Amino acid sequence: MTTTVPTEAAVRQSSPGTASGPRRRPGRIRRIGLPYLLLLPALLLELLVHLVPMVIGMVMSFKELTQFYIRDWTTAPWNGLENYSVSVDFDAPVGAALLHSFLVTVAFTLLSVALCWLIGTAAAIFMQDTFRGRGLLRALFLVPYALPVYTAVITWVFMFQHDNGLVNHVLHDQLGLTDKPSFWLIGDNSFIALLTVSVWKGWPFAFLIVMAGLQNIPKELYEAASLDGAGLWQQIRRITLPSLRPVNQVLVLVLFLWTFNDFNTPYVLFGKTAPEAADLISVHIYQASFVTWNFGTGSAMSVLLLLFLLVVTGVYLVITSRGRRTADV
Repeated sequence: MTTTVPTEAAVRQSSPGTASGPRRRPGRIRRIGLPYLLLLPALLLELLVHLVPMVIGMVMSFKELTQFYIRDWTTAPWNGLENYSVSVDFDAPVGAALLHSFLVTVAFTLLSVALCWLIGTAAAIFMQDTFRGRGLLRALFLVPYALPVYTAVITWVFMFQHDNGLVNHVLHDQLGLTDKPSFWLIGDNSFIALLTVSVWKGWPFAFLIVMAGLQNIPKELYEAASLDGAGLWQQIRRITLPSLRPVNQVLVLVLFLWTFNDFNTPYVLFGKTAPEAADLISVHIYQASFVTWNFGTGSAMSVLLLLFLLVVTGVYLVITSRGRRTADV
């Protein structure tokens, strides 16, 4: 009697529920669309919170929108490019004031970003060494970044008071560095006060980002450099800074955008009307919109600010990408 042993292929073909043709991946389209479906709520919120007001603001910039049309802004007459021409007419009072505010903002942003990056990088490099109390010191460094903006800035307002502020008490009463107590929230000193608060509030973020980037640098590089006789500065210059280049490129861009658009710090520090020396463009646009009730001109200024930031960001990304490709070659 002859017994036929079925082959594996025959068993597979005769098994119930097995397709004779090539197997199709079940739910492939559903799996591909799942990530986009999960992103849909965030995209809708982004549309409602940012994009829709942005489009409305652009439409407002082409209208003669004043306090007379606040009840229904859509009924305001079209003004064309008049709001933009008024904003960029630097011989007129409105344009001259906007140009002054823009220059103050540029100087403030460059100084604040440079100091935040310098202090944060120095602190992060210092914290790489192991010593007693390093964890506590790291936590203390992050306190200015963790505090709410209003709490931190209001504290500085009290410290900058003329008669009983801590800053004048230390500089004038204890150290004797000034002839008389200074006014920090008015006049030319307001720029120094604003820069101090901005750097104090922003450098912990740079410290946190740089410290995270330092974790990716192999310690063997420093050990080899030390054996070759390289000092601390040479190690920082030849190993640390080149290795941190991708991190610093993103960090500097984020700090620039945050600082240039900062509204909370000058508003809480000085109120609705900032001193001329500390007239940042964010507060200036607020005054043009909500103090003078000329929302059309304020919207035009906001659109010009957006275009400027887009151009600066694009140029910065092009320059850094070219430098990165050159370094790779």
